[in-house]
Amino acid sequence: MIIRKRIMFVFGTRPEAIKLAPVIKEAEKHPDVFDPIIVVTGQHREMLDQVLKIFGIKPDYDLKIMEEDQSISNIVIRSLQGLEDIVLREKPDMIIVQGDTSTAFSASLSAYYHKIPLAHVEAGLRTWNKHKPFPEEMNRKLTTALADLHFAPTSTSAANLRSEGVPASAIYLTGNTVIDALFAVAKKDFDLKKAGLGGFDDKKVILVTVHRRESFGAPLRAILSAIKEIAVKFQDSVRIILPVHKNPMVREAVEEVLGDLPNIDLTEPLEYEPFVHLMKASYLILTDSGGIQEEAPSLKKPVLLLRDVTERPEGVSSGAVRVVGVDPRSIVEGACRLIEDTAEYDKMAQARNPYGDGRASERIIGALLHHFGFIDRRPEEFRAERKEASVK
Repeated sequence: MIIRKRIMFVFGTRPEAIKLAPVIKEAEKHPDVFDPIIVVTGQHREMLDQVLKIFGIKPDYDLKIMEEDQSISNIVIRSLQGLEDIVLREKPDMIIVQGDTSTAFSASLSAYYHKIPLAHVEAGLRTWNKHKPFPEEMNRKLTTALADLHFAPTSTSAANLRSEGVPASAIYLTGNTVIDALFAVAKKDFDLKKAGLGGFDDKKVILVTVHRRESFGAPLRAILSAIKEIAVKFQDSVRIILPVHKNPMVREAVEEVLGDLPNIDLTEPLEYEPFVHLMKASYLILTDSGGIQEEAPSLKKPVLLLRDVTERPEGVSSGAVRVVGVDPRSIVEGACRLIEDTAEYDKMAQARNPYGDGRASERIIGALLHHFGFIDRRPEEFRAERKEASVK
């Protein structure tokens, strides 16, 4: 008789939900082996709920920690307190977290305190600068120190883990689950006009996202001044769409600098499905996001990264992503080159996708089956060179 393993998934933000949803759905394909328990902290509220709805995931527990202007310390404290009773009640055989959020770190710490094995999805990303990005870099390093299983998305991430002393037997090279989620959503028919995002009039669409804490203040205003310059220079041929993050520090700066330009659309944060299809319709993406660096190569969209360093160097190495930092001159020059030079644009757009083939969740569940002794062999490792995955 098989005794099912109780697997507790803990997450709280939209990116975590996007990247864990395919793993949860894959686990549900093995009801005789796994009993998934879904716990959300609500670190992001509206954006989290949107993703849960798209993938048909209903949480078993919702900690509802979201508060206006909440501090990082408050997120960690309230998550730890909320998880205490749930972990003691459910007694999971394993806790699974994703990425580098304060929710992921809190759940990792809770797993350690209760001596429950911990698995880390998207393990091994590093910038080697503890303040960039902040607090994500230390969140993921501390999670690595606490984890028992490490699901590395790329060979670079796996090498980072080995360099920190993680045993090779505990590392599984899986690809990134964000590509699994992207493929599932991008293949659906979707009408951008009905979502209020169509009617581009043959203009080149530039999608911009900015939200990083380390960019608040002068760096953010420098980025926005560059966006304004691009909009003015290409006012007849370019349309810029910027979904404005709900953080008041971001919103105030964006509206002040960009609020009166006719070819810039400032929208509310978009749900995941329209956002994926807006990426598909875009010509170029400027972002400080982590996940977009992984998604865009699958959509054949060049990315200019509005950060000084990245924990995802594979996209830079492949040519799909270019780091332009927060200096306005570098940003404007990078955008102008791609708007005006077709050969330069095509070189980036056709770069190899190093992040996934849509089977990362399958490998992660295979790793769990192997870990718990249900199968003898480790899952086949992801190899970027074997297949270039893309969505058209």
